Amino acid sequence: MSNLNKILKNKNLCKSVWFMRQAGRYLPEFRKIRNENKNFVELCLNSEISSEISLQPIKRFDLDSAIIFSDILMVPYALGQEVTFIKNKSPKLSEFNFKKFRNNNEKEFSKKLDPVYKAINITRKRLDIKKSLISFVGAPWTLLIYMLDLKKDNNKINTSKLNKNKLLIDQILNDLTQYLRLHIKNQINAGADVVQIFDSWSGLIPNENLTKFSYSPNSELVKFCKTYNVPSICFPKGLKENYETFNNLVKPDGINLDYEIDPLWAKKKLKDVVIQGGMDPKVLYKSSIKIHREATKYIQAFKDTPYIFNLGHGLLPETDPDKVDKLIKFYRNF
Repeated sequence: MSNLNKILKNKNLCKSVWFMRQAGRYLPEFRKIRNENKNFVELCLNSEISSEISLQPIKRFDLDSAIIFSDILMVPYALGQEVTFIKNKSPKLSEFNFKKFRNNNEKEFSKKLDPVYKAINITRKRLDIKKSLISFVGAPWTLLIYMLDLKKDNNKINTSKLNKNKLLIDQILNDLTQYLRLHIKNQINAGADVVQIFDSWSGLIPNENLTKFSYSPNSELVKFCKTYNVPSICFPKGLKENYETFNNLVKPDGINLDYEIDPLWAKKKLKDVVIQGGMDPKVLYKSSIKIHREATKYIQAFKDTPYIFNLGHGLLPETDPDKVDKLIKFYRNF
């Protein structure tokens, strides 16, 4: 059992470090592959190359866990929406068609994402058995944002569009949760031993709708992971003080802090859960002294509680890999 699994399952004090988006755009070895593969969706569906990308940060930094190279929007893709990734812009999805969405079936969904599962299987065989292989899904609310194009340019929600047909929204959420459970099952069967649930836009949910759009759907996915005895880590980014309610109701094995959460507040308020991350990835643009000072704040805050060292969001494209390497060594030598 890997350190990550020991921490999540047994809530012990083993050291473990990995980073969100550790496999990707800041690494020169990834950029070389990306330049040769312009279509991002096709790249995610290339099992051999996806596995190679997943293992690049392990080879470079000897991190404790690999996270499979894929994207949360592969689920809408498998459900029939075209997904386009444009450099330095948000992904664009084709117009949502409810009838087409409802005509999906589990067999075709799994078939479309089979290359992702093959990539997990290949990676698991190549990865040291002592290291965890993390798979992931986007939470229903965050996927809904992209699928229905609900987010305005000012990071506000198009509430009129959201409230226009509540029954339709309920049906989409219900179906999405069903397909996400299937996606989780397929990833676990392929060899993943930890599941991270990304709710990247949970901070945009109106408070009165938090149960419907955040707590309930995330809880469904966490419970499903538990049926497979596979630990889950939730990342309800932007929930601020509602992190506490989320943790109490959803009951994930681990919860990833975003960089707006005070670590001392988190230690006091978030109970019976392994805490992960928190440090602002932009800190890695600064000097080594400032990086170490910020990392120390998190290490000291959680020194006597189960904690996985990570960030409060994914590694940014302009991050210097040498600074990542030095941060990992600083943490391990602390």
